[in-house]
Amino acid sequence: MSQDLDITDALLAKTNLTFMLDFETQIFLDLLHGDGLVLTSKGINLDLVILNLLKVYCDAGNLVIVLNATEIEEKHYTEKLNDPNVYKTTCDVNTKDREEKYLSGGIHFVTTRILVMDMLKKRIPIEKITGIIVLRAQKILESCQEAFVLRLYRQNNKVGFIKGFSNNVHSFTVGYGHIERVMRALFVKELYIWPRFHSTIVQSLKTRQPHVIELHIPITEKMKKMQTYILELMNLTVKELKRINKSIELQEITVENCLTKKFHKILQAQLDVIWHQLSKKSFQLVADLKTLRHLIITMFHSDPVTFYSSIISYRTKEYAQNATWVLLEPAELLFTHANSFIFNNNKEFYPEFCPKWEPLLEILKVEIPAEMRKTNLKDCTILILCADYKSCHQLKEILTKGPHFYLYLNAFKKKLQIKKISDSFRVTDKIPTEIIVMEEKKEDFKNKKLKYTSSGSDTKEVDNDQNKIEEEEEIENFKNSYILTMSQTICEENSSTSDESFVFEPFSQLENMDLTQICQTVNEPKILLQTFKGSNEFINLQNTLENVKPSFIIMYHCSMTAVREIEMYEAHKKEKDVVKVYFLLHSDTVEEQSYLTTLRREKEAFEYLIESKSKMVIPADQDGKSEDCLALHRMISSPEKNTRQGGKEQIAKKQIIIIDMREFRSELPSLIHKRGIDIEPLTISVGDYILTPEICIERKSVSDLIGSLRSGRLYQQCTNMSRYYSKPMLLIEFDQNKRFGWESSYMISSDSNSFEIQQKLLLLTLNFPKLKIIWSPSPYASAQLFEELKAGKEEPNVAYATAAGGEQDLDVIQSKYNSNIYDLIQKLPGVTSKNIDSFLRKGVSMDEIVKKSEEELKEILGNSIDAQTLYSIIHEEHKPKSDDTNEKLKPKSRFKGIKKK
Repeated sequence: MSQDLDITDALLAKTNLTFMLDFETQIFLDLLHGDGLVLTSKGINLDLVILNLLKVYCDAGNLVIVLNATEIEEKHYTEKLNDPNVYKTTCDVNTKDREEKYLSGGIHFVTTRILVMDMLKKRIPIEKITGIIVLRAQKILESCQEAFVLRLYRQNNKVGFIKGFSNNVHSFTVGYGHIERVMRALFVKELYIWPRFHSTIVQSLKTRQPHVIELHIPITEKMKKMQTYILELMNLTVKELKRINKSIELQEITVENCLTKKFHKILQAQLDVIWHQLSKKSFQLVADLKTLRHLIITMFHSDPVTFYSSIISYRTKEYAQNATWVLLEPAELLFTHANSFIFNNNKEFYPEFCPKWEPLLEILKVEIPAEMRKTNLKDCTILILCADYKSCHQLKEILTKGPHFYLYLNAFKKKLQIKKISDSFRVTDKIPTEIIVMEEKKEDFKNKKLKYTSSGSDTKEVDNDQNKIEEEEEIENFKNSYILTMSQTICEENSSTSDESFVFEPFSQLENMDLTQICQTVNEPKILLQTFKGSNEFINLQNTLENVKPSFIIMYHCSMTAVREIEMYEAHKKEKDVVKVYFLLHSDTVEEQSYLTTLRREKEAFEYLIESKSKMVIPADQDGKSEDCLALHRMISSPEKNTRQGGKEQIAKKQIIIIDMREFRSELPSLIHKRGIDIEPLTISVGDYILTPEICIERKSVSDLIGSLRSGRLYQQCTNMSRYYSKPMLLIEFDQNKRFGWESSYMISSDSNSFEIQQKLLLLTLNFPKLKIIWSPSPYASAQLFEELKAGKEEPNVAYATAAGGEQDLDVIQSKYNSNIYDLIQKLPGVTSKNIDSFLRKGVSMDEIVKKSEEELKEILGNSIDAQTLYSIIHEEHKPKSDDTNEKLKPKSRFKGIKKK
């Protein structure tokens, strides 16, 4: 260990590495000494480890590729490295410039599709690549483009490194042997697992911890009843789903897991493969679970008015015809008690406040100002973290307008029927004394005027708030962050928590400045409202905290990832001041249970991977660097393969398939290359895959097939394939995770014909007799089929494939021949793409062709077999010659020998 620390110190002095915690240093050294896959917990960000690795290799003498980086990450690492040897390669950069950049070395952020093309076209010196860093390694499967890049890299480079990073542990627990398959696709043999409960991480984060104040806020009795009813409905729905699907393993579909944020991924993992085999009732039950989950989250994350509006939207006759939960007894109780959320016993508008609003306002108006006076802090940043954008917008409205006025405006935004407002609720002069109900006036909501009575002033009619309501109705995309400034009066000792005056004001210059500039230039207390994901300007919440440097953090909602990122931020801080965190939590509720369930599921996932690692058998040649792998690579990718069969040495030629560049968005090119077939990426106008000089294939997924048949594009594509190739084929490729079969109910709309697609497909085969249709269950089957179709055949002509279908080629055909005659002649037996030009020039007309002998046709077509085929189809009689044959074809009577009476 001391030797490793000496190496780290030397690197720090040489490359100016950024300071890292002990566990980050250990991960850095492990990856520096060898290849591997690093798997960490959510919130344990490794951007510093990746940054320091890039600093080590950021030199013109190295060529390092970074895969799967987002635009924000590319920008972050580029700014942090601040080195001219860092390049961002996109499709906008032309081929020549890309080649020059590759030869210049350094760090390259490249999109996978471009890198595949450059590797296949030999534009990048693969053997000179120092290494590849792969982010989000959980996505690397053998059929994806990243795996294709790594396979090409390892086949041509046996010494370069591959280092993978991932913090999504749940992805590796789905399916059998998923972690082994990812490691095999990455060509790595080492797996480094770093959960939050790792002793080194625990010790590293204990050195400096934030000051956390947990506020366990009880919910009201009305919310407890609503929570109970919704949970009962979810429980009944889960039981019914399991009852009608007894043969399916649905252990993960429980009420507890329904409450987690990743419920949709749990559903996908359990049901996606068998989704087509489920009944319509099962589909509806799954949809009901999602609806009920939305309701219970709305109750905790939104306001009472929004929750009430959501509930009554489901109490309709149309919805009850499909959903079963609305007919159950708990649903009736839910609908009955929903009115109590916003109306009192006298049917007056008197909504409850969210339980967290009062503690939040007390923290902002009392606790934090008192702390600021105590520490003599004049300028500070208060960060409020929420689960989603809507919650951020809601809190901004509450802080600027007050909770009473916000609920009142929201009620009219939802168009609720309010006849009277309770006197107890009307604590501000913004609330009207008289409501003009829509039923009474029968006027449109936009034209209605509200009468306001201000204290000490005359009654006045105001239309401004109507415009505000209309503008709020149009809001669909909320901002990802809001900044408010605190009025200085809030920090005075005489301020009161019950004061409804606007003490928080929006920061008007937010659009013209970024968060870092605002926090550095605005010299007054600021409130920053953001989601747990942080700002779009930074790669994660931890990076946001490092730039904003908040003095106080209020976690309005619970998030395991956010808690850890705050811990990481505090552990890396160099300032002496410790950040103060207020953690607001509804104890003994769904919110707390969801948080605990997330912790439990992650812990179980890591324990499963640790156990799997102890039993894992890794081949010695998995990294692709051994001599056996090198020999295998030579056998696969060399121009000529030496094979022995029956004691004789045979030479197997290299196989090539021409693929249209647009097809590299699919999985098929990667799987074709994996089978040892070389790929020639070209921009071709006819077909997607050219297997031989005769075989041209157009690939269609089911959805693409439907669109192409409707638009007529497929007809034109088949016309072009039939013109230039004698064996055109249409490959219809299905999703490997779905049923391999043509569904009769692909059309969802009731006014569409379910057999429309089949009819058009039948007409296509009638118009193009030479067209063969291939049905493939998956890309894997397609790759195997291509290999079998190419067996023993000639290799495709690159020059012909490139020229076919071009504008110049089409102009030649149209200038020399009538296109209708051309399409007719090419359908004749014996006429191919090779001899059609000679046939049209020498044949003159069909009258002349009919008069010619078989020998004369041989001179025109250049092939005796084609001449015999065409001659026989024209001159021979294709009917039975004798009556005996007709007698044989007659059906025998079952009543032979029975005499009629």
